[in-house]
Amino acid sequence: MIAMKTTTHDRRIRLLLHSLGLSSLGGAIFLQILVFTDILQHGYFMAVENNPAILTFEIVLTAFALIYFIYMYRRFIHSIK
Repeated sequence: MIAMKTTTHDRRIRLLLHSLGLSSLGGAIFLQILVFTDILQHGYFMAVENNPAILTFEIVLTAFALIYFIYMYRRFIHSIK
C-alpha cells in the first residue's frame, strides 16, 4: 500500500515538473517570436524591467527552462540507442 502511494506521488511530481518545463519552453518560444517580430518592425528591441521581484522570477524561470531542456535533450539522445 505504501509503495503504491509513493509511486502515485512520484508520478504527480513528475507530471508537475514536465508541465512546468514544457510551459516554460513554450513561453520562451512565444517570447522569442515577439522579440523577433519587434526587431523586424522597428529594427531593434529594448526591454526594461524595473521590478526586482519580476526580474528574479524571470531569471529563475529561464534557468529552470534551460535545465529542463538539457534534461529532455539528454533523455531523448539516450533513447535513440
